[in-house]
Order: sequence, then structure tokens, then C-alpha cells
Amino acid sequence: MVLVKPDGLERALIGKIISRFEDAGLKVVAIKMLKPSKELVGRHYVDDKAWLESVGNKTKSSYEAKGIVVKETALEIGQRVRGFLMDYLSGNPVVAMVIEGNEAIAVVAKIVGSTAPAKADPSTIRGMYSSDSYALADGGKRSVKNLIHASDSPESAAREIAIWFSEKEIISYKRADEGAIY
Repeated sequence: MVLVKPDGLERALIGKIISRFEDAGLKVVAIKMLKPSKELVGRHYVDDKAWLESVGNKTKSSYEAKGIVVKETALEIGQRVRGFLMDYLSGNPVVAMVIEGNEAIAVVAKIVGSTAPAKADPSTIRGMYSSDSYALADGGKRSVKNLIHASDSPESAAREIAIWFSEKEIISYKRADEGAIY
């Protein structure tokens, strides 16, 4: 499951992003552009205590490594970050896609790059097209503009695909070059 976030649309990067996946031998089996509701985005960024605390702990560790004193709990930070993500993703159109292929999750992650664009390898989508940082986003009280969301596991992909697509919207087909790729 891949989402081209509003900053990717605003910067006219949809075609470049899709071509990176297709050039790697992956195929788009479902795609649509929509302006998601807060309810839809709320199902995507689930209000789950474990996830919120995980996000909060990562953020807290990042702050502390920079010598910033943090008084919020991990859960409070996670809730704030979730709010930023929900506001951003529901504020403007996105392109939702289901990507299929051998080792699709790992290959997409490699192509997309680190969630922190400033730390992403320059050959990745985020490294090539974004230079935002968590510090800049925190200062602006917003989410990081890192162009893309990509599922990080088969479990999250299955959960997220079911949120964004019906089974009828996912089309199975064979690429003409599959024999050469696999």
C-alpha cells in the first residue's frame, strides 16, 4: 500500500513516483486519487495505544538526543503526531495505490527511502525530492512532508489496503515483461 501524500501531488511528482516502482519491475494493481475524510485517515492512522507510544518514544528519543527536555509522555507525543498526520492527509488530495511484485514491501521501502527526508539516500524518492526534517516540521506544528506513505509489513499492508480499496478495485494482470523480470 502506497499513498502519494499531498506534497507529492502539489509538486507534480505522481508520474515520477509511479515510474520508479514500475521501473523496478513492480506493478500498480489499484490506483485512485481522492481527498480522504478525517474518518478514513483516522482508520489509517489508528488510535492504538501501542502505536501512539511507539511514535511518541521515537520522537522523545530524537528530542533528548538533541538535548531538548521533553515533558510530554510518549502517549501525548504520539497523539499530537497522529493529529498532525490526520490534518495533513485529510487536507488535500492523495493518490492511493496497491503495488504488487516480488518482495514488494522491501523493494518499495528501498525505493522510497528513510521517513526523514534529510537522512534519506539521495537515490531514493524522499532523498531526491524532499529535504524536510522532523525539526522543521515540529517547529511548524505539522507532519513531515516526506511525499509518500508505504506499508512496512504484510500485516500493515493488508490492513491499509482494506481501508483504502475494495476487493473489486484491485485488478490482477500480467506485465508483458514478467518473463524477463522473474
